[in-house]
Amino acid sequence: MEKIGSFRNPAAEKRYFAAYDRAMAECPEPGAVFDIRTHHGITRVYRHGDDGPPIVLLPGLMATSACYAALLPALAEQNTVYAIDTLGEAGGSVHKMPFEDIRDRASALDDVFDHLGLTGLHLVGGSTGGWHAVNQAIHFPGRLASIALLDPTTVSAPFSRKVFWYGLPAAVFDNERLWRRFVTWSAGEDILDQPAARLILTGIRCYRPRIPFQVCPSDEALRPLEVPALALFGGRSVVHDPATAAARLESLLPQADVEILPDAGHYLYLRPEDRDLVIDRVLKWVA
Repeated sequence: MEKIGSFRNPAAEKRYFAAYDRAMAECPEPGAVFDIRTHHGITRVYRHGDDGPPIVLLPGLMATSACYAALLPALAEQNTVYAIDTLGEAGGSVHKMPFEDIRDRASALDDVFDHLGLTGLHLVGGSTGGWHAVNQAIHFPGRLASIALLDPTTVSAPFSRKVFWYGLPAAVFDNERLWRRFVTWSAGEDILDQPAARLILTGIRCYRPRIPFQVCPSDEALRPLEVPALALFGGRSVVHDPATAAARLESLLPQADVEILPDAGHYLYLRPEDRDLVIDRVLKWVA
């Protein structure tokens, strides 16, 4: 059982879901909630809207569906949107069987899409969710109409060294002041008291993920991709070098639509003006 993600203890699980409920309360009411049983576990999916092309939202690490609260109303207005809690991480999904490798993670998602009867879907992934979208396009592209990547991490550039300089002391000492410093640095402002950000920290403290290590795909894995790709990078993102990430992705996928939003940070839609840009770009891409 050591390869299965789980909560540290019942008290931690209770504490986590109190934070989860607060963060999910920021989202619009879903039209349906699914707990989809597959080989690797039970995946929680929230459906918003019931018309138009299917959009599937993949969250950042430990971020759950709650991280898309600000985007959901606009995206679901003319599309059917499925927001997923990533299996193997803290959230509404329940990990049951080990992942052997990163292909297994894509296989688990493909199982979910199969159960939902989804084809021709548009994957939208922010941060680590962008890595998942690319991993899906590499291993199981058949159901995908396109992928949209929102400042994706470890897709075309590694994490910056400062991620570890700021993040490791916070993780080792689990100190509120150090976590606030890390979040303020990575977001560009102090958002730790926002429910979605607090949920991520609570997940880190309360849950032990057991997932394959996330690494940049090789040039040989990226070059053959035929799934149409939109990639938006934050010009002020500090978790990686956005110019390097954008340039490498363009060189490997010359057919991709790659753009740097000059005033946005890693949390690409944190500011209202950037949020409007992201929504506009994604909706036009899907259309």
